[in-house]
Amino acid sequence: MPFDLAARLAERHAAHLFRQRPLLDSPQVPLVQVDGRQLLAFCSNDYLGLANHPEVIRALQQGADKWGVGGGASHLVIGHSAPHHELEEALAAFTGRPRALLFSTGYMANLAAVTALVGQGDTVLEDRLNHASLLDAGLLSGARFSRYLHNDAVSLSNRLRKATGNTLVVTDGVFSMDGDLADLPNLCAEAKASNAWVMVDDAHGFGPLGASGGGIVEHFGLGLDDVQVLVGTLGKGFGTAGAFVAGSEELIETLIQFARPYIYTTSQPPAVACATLKSLELLRTEGWRREHLNKLVARFRQGAAEIGLSLMDSPTPIQPILIGDSERALKLSALLKERGLLVGAIRPPTVPVGSARLRVTLSAAHSEAQLEQLLAALAECWPQVRDDA
Repeated sequence: MPFDLAARLAERHAAHLFRQRPLLDSPQVPLVQVDGRQLLAFCSNDYLGLANHPEVIRALQQGADKWGVGGGASHLVIGHSAPHHELEEALAAFTGRPRALLFSTGYMANLAAVTALVGQGDTVLEDRLNHASLLDAGLLSGARFSRYLHNDAVSLSNRLRKATGNTLVVTDGVFSMDGDLADLPNLCAEAKASNAWVMVDDAHGFGPLGASGGGIVEHFGLGLDDVQVLVGTLGKGFGTAGAFVAGSEELIETLIQFARPYIYTTSQPPAVACATLKSLELLRTEGWRREHLNKLVARFRQGAAEIGLSLMDSPTPIQPILIGDSERALKLSALLKERGLLVGAIRPPTVPVGSARLRVTLSAAHSEAQLEQLLAALAECWPQVRDDA
């Protein structure tokens, strides 16, 4: 048998790495219905609690009434509707950049940007802990591909000295499995000294970070001269779906002309763009969401430290509890589920071997009482897992 798929699956089971999809039967809210049970979830990326916001839902419904439910074709054929164009202009203004370009997914946006900008004879340098979509984009670009040590400007500098052709430095803004921030000021300084461009995927930064939710670039006070290619996704802090790339006039036109994932994909439903326009308005004007979220993050870190949990250096709503062993991570997740709490166990290959963790994600939709419920359950369950070490 040429493809022994059963053996591959059995190996994954034996290593406690088998993945299963929870079946959600409710909206993205803290109290969800999953696999027939009501659970308090701490695993959604809906950081600002906008995915089920009534005004966003209404905007989607009104958009569907006017524009229908399908994009119909690619943007370059007849799929570029007025709501898409309006959202691109709003995202450009939001990020302080001349233009923005919509994509159907963040994976596509990353793949499009990297492969359109670099190729054979060029260099792409990426953080070792970058999201899989960024790593795949670098490998598929055909450029010379190298990974520098995580968040290490000295390591980046060493690789920049060996770079050839056009050089693109690529990093997450907020690292999705660790929750820490890219050291953008130093990374950008090294890139600028070598005439390299910087691309930041700030999927998890838009919404929670920055005075107006503008993400890590706003957080550090950086501009277009520092970060030439800025990517954001709309399915997390914005609460809807899709992604965008923001940058100069020339960058966006280059993507329209040369980015295959953009050229050959049907546009997202116009109604989704209508919903995102409303969620963007709420993201910018309702600062209390970020304030409440920051309070939850601070309280969780305080409570987790009191329990003796090993947290990672994260100031964001992503709060991983480092376990190490995959079997023990699964056990802690299962114990929490028995008590009505849903927290996912993240295991290799998503994270490095020996760094399995529970990835707690907080939302502005969580109440302080719900957070205390999580901390109480962790205090009860952690000794059972700790003593197995």
